[in-house]
Amino acid sequence: MAPFVLFPGRHHLLTRFQADYLRRLAGGGSTIVWAVTSANHENTKRNPVPYHRREAAIERFSVLTGLRSLVVPIFDTAPTDAFAEVTLKTITVATGLDLTPADTLVACSTPQVAKLYERLGFPIDWAEADPAEPAAPERPWDVLLRLSRGDDTWRDLAHPATIDVLERYRLIDTVRTVINDPIIGDEGGLTATRDYRTYVEAFTVAAQREWAAVRQYVQPGRIVDIGCGAGSVLELADREPGLHESDLIGVEIARHLYQECLHKKDQGVFRNANVYFYQRNVLGGAIFADRSVDTTLTFALTHEIWSYGDRRESVLQFARRIHAHTVPGGVWINSDVCGPGDPQRPVLLRLTRDDGANPSVARTDLADLPPSEVKTYVESLSTRARLDQFAVDFAFPFTYEPVDDRTVRIDQASAMDYLNRKDYVDNWLSETKEQFCGLSFADWTALLTEIGFDIDPASAPIRNDWVIDNRIAPVASLSDLDGKPLPWPATHLLAVARRQRNG
Repeated sequence: MAPFVLFPGRHHLLTRFQADYLRRLAGGGSTIVWAVTSANHENTKRNPVPYHRREAAIERFSVLTGLRSLVVPIFDTAPTDAFAEVTLKTITVATGLDLTPADTLVACSTPQVAKLYERLGFPIDWAEADPAEPAAPERPWDVLLRLSRGDDTWRDLAHPATIDVLERYRLIDTVRTVINDPIIGDEGGLTATRDYRTYVEAFTVAAQREWAAVRQYVQPGRIVDIGCGAGSVLELADREPGLHESDLIGVEIARHLYQECLHKKDQGVFRNANVYFYQRNVLGGAIFADRSVDTTLTFALTHEIWSYGDRRESVLQFARRIHAHTVPGGVWINSDVCGPGDPQRPVLLRLTRDDGANPSVARTDLADLPPSEVKTYVESLSTRARLDQFAVDFAFPFTYEPVDDRTVRIDQASAMDYLNRKDYVDNWLSETKEQFCGLSFADWTALLTEIGFDIDPASAPIRNDWVIDNRIAPVASLSDLDGKPLPWPATHLLAVARRQRNG
């Protein structure tokens, strides 16, 4: 009997089978070392339960089964063949134990993981996935999926320790919501190709401008920034003397950005003691009680709800939730991209061919390439050729008709969607999943009025002249079908929507 049994895994759910299995394996007094992987992940499809709740369930499991356990958090790393070595070193740092093949048996149910430890000489004991056992018991993850589907038979397979922790901390609905969420990806982001370091930098640069544009409309009290990114706007709100007694609350769906917010709070960036962050998808259900929020801020968010959800219906649902949690007389301030006032108008778009390569056919395999190669390729294209590539990758199909080698006939909204996105080469495949011009300012006004908001006179369509002058006009021109030059349409909007005091 080995002194130690190493049991690596995510351990979101513990089963009755595991209790019987580990009692047999460690019945002579072995210590179970639970290496809880992805310990720094929570609220994602692959990792819906936070580590501290997993640890609580394991400790309760150990008491109920009479097992001696050590629980060690293993933070997620980039894919590596040295993951077993990383795990063993982490255990040594955390516990002082130097586990070796001579004193440790590895209990495992994943062949790929087992191979990593076999390569180091560790003996393997198969748990649920014994290759010689065709009728293997159900794995914990499959039991968790039963829970997510509303199949109550999960309780027959789960260990009472897990059932107790999930019920006490009200995690059953959370697990169902996160696993079934149509928007959140496996790793807690919107797309797998997004480079969040680029976004953190962009948020920081834009925060001063965004806060200056909306500060005068912010009402003290409970202030919520939905889609808060790295918390840059809330940092500026935190410095406002008139808001020092307000609650500042950030809500972010992307795990990477949410963790950056927590890091800032841990480092003492915020002076206000009442700063809180939540990793949530607002479309998944109400976060705040009705009539409890004085100011809601959204920056560059609603076009993502439109793009990744059910278009207008998703935006409408989102807006209704905001209206519901807004106090009478409270305000929702939305700053985002928007479409031109006449989106379907056919126009002539003339693009330069002199600033890059002009291949005869756009590529259809960019999704199979590493992000760095995608960036290099798209960056090499001319502005005209990049339109052809955009048409292949854009998740919202549009048609255009070449007039000559530089000019195409296209609807105005699709033209602006391309022009506003053509320089986003760092996150090309992520950005082409989003539509900037799905709603015009008139569409927004109608939607907000339908819900019951009053539109403040400060609300307006806005044209970002810096983008026009520096990114678009030097390489593109817009004209009507007779060739008469057209002014560049609005690119953004500021909507200040107030809930009626008697509403």
